[in-house]
Amino acid sequence: MKATKIEWCDMTWNPVTGCRHGCRYCYARRIAGRFASKDPETIMETINSKTLHVLEKPYEYIGKIEPYPYGFQPTFHKYKLDEPERAKASKRIFVGSMTDLFGEWVPDEWIQEVFATCDRAPWHTYMFLTKNPNRYIELAKKDLLPRQHWYGYSATEQDQLWHFHHADDCPCLNLFISMEPLLEDISPSFSTHMPADWVILGAETGNRRGKVVPEKNWIRGIVNSCEWSDIPVFMKESLLPIMGESEMKREFPAGLQKEKDNE
Repeated sequence: MKATKIEWCDMTWNPVTGCRHGCRYCYARRIAGRFASKDPETIMETINSKTLHVLEKPYEYIGKIEPYPYGFQPTFHKYKLDEPERAKASKRIFVGSMTDLFGEWVPDEWIQEVFATCDRAPWHTYMFLTKNPNRYIELAKKDLLPRQHWYGYSATEQDQLWHFHHADDCPCLNLFISMEPLLEDISPSFSTHMPADWVILGAETGNRRGKVVPEKNWIRGIVNSCEWSDIPVFMKESLLPIMGESEMKREFPAGLQKEKDNE
């Protein structure tokens, strides 16, 4: 695990890396590409393979550990499973900042092993984030989704907001929405069919050609909807140049605020 600059958590933990969503703004793909293997055989295997990779121990090439030997191909780093147990102080841990642990390509068995590790170190708060939130329902129906963790989903555009036909379909006690990077004017309508316990807002960082800069009225509209529904909002620092300090909101929901107060 590593300390992180991600403002809404304390640490990141990546027992699984790699993703197949292909988001054009993905920072994780760029990082993995920079630190991919230099081993010619592994490079060819990565290029020609659509399989899943499992590492029982760190990958070494010419005496150096390579953190992403298969680049951004999905990889299960089993040797990282004991990391939360070794961190004795309680932390807010973002699980999977370099992957989508709930992507449709990820086997249930990988997810179960990650959850089992969380069970062995219950003094931490575990936070998950996906672009495939229906996987939460699928796992819950199999009785494989622990209800005590924080489960988030990404909604960078209006049609990515997650709605339920029935309120009972939502399997998550602690559900948050990450609207980062905000790519268009989103108008959330919170209800029992589109619940949320927390909303995170942020703009795309970096200098990607075609980067979208959110407009202030987009952000104000989302904040107004959250305030109307009594949902806390956390604005990331990337919004400071747009909103100005006076309009920045850095709120945590009650469960996470307690953790923050104990720092």
